[in-house]
Parts: sequence; structure tokens; C-alpha cells
Amino acid sequence: MTLKHISLIIFLLVFGRAFSQDEATNSEKGHTYEANWESIRSRYKIPDWFRDAKFGIFIHWGPYAVPAKGDEKYPKYMYYKDHIKKDGFNTYEYHQKTYGNHKEFGYKDFIPMFKAKKFKAEKWARLFKKSGARYVVPVAEHHDAFAMYNSNYTRWNAVNMGPKKDILGALAEAVRKQGIKFGTSSHLANWRNYYWKKTEYDNSNTEYVDLYWKPVKNKSKPSQEFLDTWWNRTTDIIDQYQPDLLWFDFGLDKPGFESVHSKILSYYYNKGEIWNKEVVFQNKNMRNVSFPEDLIVLDIERGRMDNIFKYPWQTDTSVGYKSWGYIDNEDYKTSNYLIDELIDIVSKNGCLLLNIGPKADGTIPQESVKILTEIGDWLKINGEAIYDTRPWLVYGEGPTQVNKGHHSEKKNKVFTSQDVRFTQKKGVLYATVLDWPKDNVFTIKTLSKLSKVDDRSISSVEFISGKNKINWSQTNHYLTINIKGKSPCKAAYVFKIEFKN
Repeated sequence: MTLKHISLIIFLLVFGRAFSQDEATNSEKGHTYEANWESIRSRYKIPDWFRDAKFGIFIHWGPYAVPAKGDEKYPKYMYYKDHIKKDGFNTYEYHQKTYGNHKEFGYKDFIPMFKAKKFKAEKWARLFKKSGARYVVPVAEHHDAFAMYNSNYTRWNAVNMGPKKDILGALAEAVRKQGIKFGTSSHLANWRNYYWKKTEYDNSNTEYVDLYWKPVKNKSKPSQEFLDTWWNRTTDIIDQYQPDLLWFDFGLDKPGFESVHSKILSYYYNKGEIWNKEVVFQNKNMRNVSFPEDLIVLDIERGRMDNIFKYPWQTDTSVGYKSWGYIDNEDYKTSNYLIDELIDIVSKNGCLLLNIGPKADGTIPQESVKILTEIGDWLKINGEAIYDTRPWLVYGEGPTQVNKGHHSEKKNKVFTSQDVRFTQKKGVLYATVLDWPKDNVFTIKTLSKLSKVDDRSISSVEFISGKNKINWSQTNHYLTINIKGKSPCKAAYVFKIEFKN
């Protein structure tokens, strides 16, 4: 072997080793997903931590909490003369009467009033833990474009103005200390949020264009300048706060955002690899072409599925019927209603992301505290039928049908004692009845001896929700459970069922 051959072999060995090390380093850093669906599909799956979690808290909080009127879209409708809410409230007129001319007092002028002096991230996190939530998702930036974090790309942020503290960072630290997963949401893709007039409003002043953006025509697509802004601000959130979950609103589904879809998904999933943790990306998928269903978690706003969905999914809804942010005349739901909703969602392979709207001073309204506490009390007793479970052969039985799709919750009726929802875990079946029957007798047709769903013989029935004595029998037509005494808890009642084989 000549010296030339030996030199060549040494070169190849050294080069090959260096190449392998670089390749290994890239793999360790998580550079595994390319910006196309095939590459992402080859490796990604929805993590079990999300499928097990079932219940999360959403937080809509920003300068729109200062006026506390209308809803969280106050910054949009305060500039729109002709918009009247269903309850007759006209945001434009209210603003003019309360705060004066729109040119002198615009949305920007609420920001110095948004001081959040009573905000205590640790106190919030303890409440979320008490509620039984396993993930928390604060809004990083809403349609108003005010960043609730230490942004590197906009001066209009909570560190520079208003609270003058990193709200998102404080919540991330406090929530994670409680052992709860931390997510963030972005609503910035709605670049047509504000209504412009040439001289009538303060948003005609070019000094504030970085908050209000530029006038655009209706139905126009976002400019490349806006897409670049969106990308920088979104990746800034990802890089700084390393969220376990990333949530996007309807805007990302609008025409013109197609170029960033696979790009942002691969960017975030690669970051998850670098951080060595499993992450979740959520989107509304209104146009059904934005993101493949198997690569993200579909989020349904104020609505649900009407049957078991083959992929994990999520409902986002709020403790109130009127608004996502705090308003002083909110119409609050009951914890009973929301617990039933959680049970129904989980039986269909979903999770519930329940929103609260804190006040401008940083306190959580007592109505919200009460609701979260009562949900937590129910989950302490009955949580084994919710957490870590999977759908059964059917989601349930009963006369009350749920409407499917976005913004369908207002059409749903209250559940009855005939409505039952099923979940399963480790070979055990859980049957949750959504109301207490007047005669104390629970009947479940799906678990009869002649059931077309599962006709196995039952070996045991245990009442999870209380210490009441029970008698049960499995006949050709029903599983019948007779309970002694009064209802031991509110909302819904869980039975743990095991089969002989």
C-alpha cells in the first residue's frame, strides 16, 4: 500500500468520523422535521401526556380588561360605529361617552391603565392546581397585538408598558412549579383587527402603526411584511418560553397563510426535539386544508364532537357565555354544566380547555374561582374516570344529543339522569351518569346481558362518587344500580365496572 493510499484512507476515516459526529449532533439537537407533511408524519405523534391530561385552563388577559365592557374584542369594535352586540351594547358609543374622542383616547391609552398591581402568578397557579387542570395556556398576544411577554419584536409589550413585568414568564415559572404543563396561544394572525379612518381615529397616526398595523382592504391577504412580523413574533414566543403546547386562533386558517403552515409546524416540533420534550400544536382548521388532522390537535371553539373522533381533539370554551376577557356583566355558566361538558368531551377522545378572564388589576373574579374550585372538588373524587382514560367502544347512551362544530354550544340541552358517558383504563370501564335519578335507580342499557355493544357478564360494580351502599343486577335489558341515601356530590356520578372475562 502506497503512502498516497494510506493518506487517502486516513482522510476518509477522519472526514467520515467528523461527518458522523455532525450528523449525531444534528440528531441530538432535533433537526429531524423538514417543512413538509410527509417528513413530519414520519416521526410525530400526539404525546400521551396530552391525551392523559383531559383538562386545561385558558387565560384571556390584556388591556381590554380595563374597560371591562362588551367583550375581549373591545379594541376592534370601539372603532366601528355600526357594530351592535346582541344585547344592544354599542362599543363605539360607549367608548366615546366614557373616554372621549377616538382620536384623543384610542386603544393604546388603555395600556398605561393596565397595571395588574394585584397579579400573583403563584396564587393563580395554586388555584389551577386545585381545579385539577393539568395544562395552562395564557394568551401571549390577542388580536389587539399587545404582547403579554418580553417581546424582542414590538415595543407594545407588558415589560415595557402597563404591568411592566413579563406576565408570560411569571406564569410559566409558577405553573411549572406546580407540575402543570405550560402552553401559550397566539391570535396575532388577525391582521385586520382594527377599523381605520383617515383622520377620525388615533390609529391613523403613523406613530402607532406598529400596534394598529396598516389599513388593509377587506378580504385581502396578509402582506409579506406582515407574514415576516408574524413569524418573528411567533418564533420569539417559542424560543423564549419553550411551551409544551402552542395554540392558534382562526386567523392562521385564512387565505394567505399557507406558506407558513408546514414551516411553523416543523420549526416547533424540531424545537421540541431540542428541548427533549413532547409538544402539542393546536389549530382550528376551519378550512380543512390548513394542517393535516393527524399532525396536530384540532381545537373546536365553543363546540364539541358528536361522536368519538379518531384523533385526540380539544374544546376551548369559557366560564361565561358572553366574553373571553373579563367584563363586569358576564353571564357565568354553572360548574355542573361545565363538569358535564368535560365528561362528554373526554368520552369522545377530547380534552377541555376552559377559559377565565382576570380583571385588569390581576385578580381572578370570584365567580371563576368558585367554578374552578367546584370542578376541582368533583375531580378529586371522580378523577379516575377522567384522567389517563381512553374512549370505550361507544361514547355513551341517552336522549340528549350534542351538536357538532364551532360555536354550537348554545344549541345544546341540559343532560339528564338517562345520559351516560363511558371511558376505560387498564381493562376497567367507567360509566358516568350525568344527573341523579329521582328514584335513586340508575339504569344503563348498553351494559345489559343482551347488549349489542358488549354482552360480557359483569363481575363487580363500584360507586366511585360516594360511600353509599349499592345493589346492582345485570338483566337482559339493563344494568340496574340502586343506591341508598342521598346524592353524595354534585354534577355527575361515576361507577367503576369490571367484567368476568
